[in-house]
Amino acid sequence: MLTNNKNPLNTRERILDAALNIFSRKGYYDTKLDEIVDESATSKGAIYFHFPNKEQLFLALVDQFADLLERRVNEAIVQEAQGIQRVRVALETCLNTFGRYRRPAKILLVQAAGLGNTFEKKRNEVNERFANLIAINLQESVAVGDIAPLDVEVVAYAWMGAIYEVIIRWVHTGDPEPERIMQTLLPMLLRSVGYEQK
Repeated sequence: MLTNNKNPLNTRERILDAALNIFSRKGYYDTKLDEIVDESATSKGAIYFHFPNKEQLFLALVDQFADLLERRVNEAIVQEAQGIQRVRVALETCLNTFGRYRRPAKILLVQAAGLGNTFEKKRNEVNERFANLIAINLQESVAVGDIAPLDVEVVAYAWMGAIYEVIIRWVHTGDPEPERIMQTLLPMLLRSVGYEQK
């Protein structure tokens, strides 16, 4: 057991888990590093070894959630044939993942908005990452003839905007319900590229 506690990866994960718990209870600004030290059973030195400051710790949580979301989407679409079905499954998986991890999503999307330029830069990185994923799958849908040729880059960013706004509202207020989002948003996005669900 002691060797696990000395494992830097294990320590980093404990710090991230503790930070997520504290941020979710107290918010970014009211969270103190000492509280994360206590919750993670580590030290300030351990935190500073992995993260230069509280802001970087918070941004690491954003990356962790984005990695989880991307992994879930990739695992789901790899089982589907190239084309619009991959796009559908990617959107469904994205919404389901936000639903399953609402608490971290709320912290990372709602609280982070007040962090200014640093967070905006991180949010843009994450948006670009997912817009590229959408664009690749839309391009494949064009290539296999599921949809007519279109500017996949512009569409991908438009979709990201729509998804982001609906998800932000949901994690902040609990409304609309995830099922309602799926029934309304998914067909609307697919219709926007000329695909009608059967």
